[in-house]
Amino acid sequence: MIEKTIYLEGIDLLTFYGSNNKNFDKLISYFPKLKIIARGTELKVIGDYPEIERFEDDVEKILEFVWQKNQLREEDIENIMIKEDGTITDKAQTKDEDIIIYGNQGKPIQAKTVNQKRLVHEYAQNDLILAIGPAGTGKTYTAIALAVRALKNKEVKRIILTRPAVEAGEKLGFLPGDVKQKLDPYLQPLYDALGDMIPHKKLESFIEEGIVEIAPLAYMRGRTLGDAFVILDEGQNTTISQLKMFLTRMGKNSKFIVTGDITQIDLPERKQSGLIKAIELLKEIKGISVIEFDSRDIIRHRLVRHIIHAYEKNRTNEE
Repeated sequence: MIEKTIYLEGIDLLTFYGSNNKNFDKLISYFPKLKIIARGTELKVIGDYPEIERFEDDVEKILEFVWQKNQLREEDIENIMIKEDGTITDKAQTKDEDIIIYGNQGKPIQAKTVNQKRLVHEYAQNDLILAIGPAGTGKTYTAIALAVRALKNKEVKRIILTRPAVEAGEKLGFLPGDVKQKLDPYLQPLYDALGDMIPHKKLESFIEEGIVEIAPLAYMRGRTLGDAFVILDEGQNTTISQLKMFLTRMGKNSKFIVTGDITQIDLPERKQSGLIKAIELLKEIKGISVIEFDSRDIIRHRLVRHIIHAYEKNRTNEE
């Protein structure tokens, strides 16, 4: 008999073990010949080598399931254990074509509107997408879901999320703290979206390891971003030179998505938005797609659509 320790790194332990250890009890019921002791992130296993090896393989399959689905039930364990080839193809895995990924607690995150679905489709066909439209249309959220899916499927090695540090009526210099502390609140919407899709501890470890990076646009200068899914949010607040700098960072096996709302430009009046210029210059290039979201895609509170309509009408009258 031998003893081996299996480590459960970067996983939500409550999801793995289940309420009152129901998931864990279900798992070990398939291995009566082994003595298995659970201590947080460690599983100490005692028994014969072939049985321990089989147990380790099945734990890996379950961890992969949790990573993909962000949930685990007793019936999921049963389905995984009875699969001779270990593939996850049972009916519990069947997903609607519009589901991008499963978020925390197994919540399906899917493309709900015409242009969100178009973004998912165009992503498969193009390496650079410019997604423009008003607030609340799900541009950035859908893009981040695609990025997390690409990371989970090992299509890319890292996710990079960035924003130009242009203050919407607020001077960063007056905020307390160092540079990171000043910028974190500005980048918070990106953290929030990721937090819906990746368990907190896993996300923390990804950020520490550089697998997920959230940084202001200035930090992209001089870099080549290869094997990465890169999203530039609030692209309307880049200057022409800034957006050119960003787009030319693209390396091999990379996907770039730029999102923005060209009706909410916070640049000084004398500076032209880089996003508007990019759409003008790049829209006809093969491999680049421009998607225009509109009020029909708004999925926030029902009043948001009416608010945007009112402002659009007012702007038209002023022109």
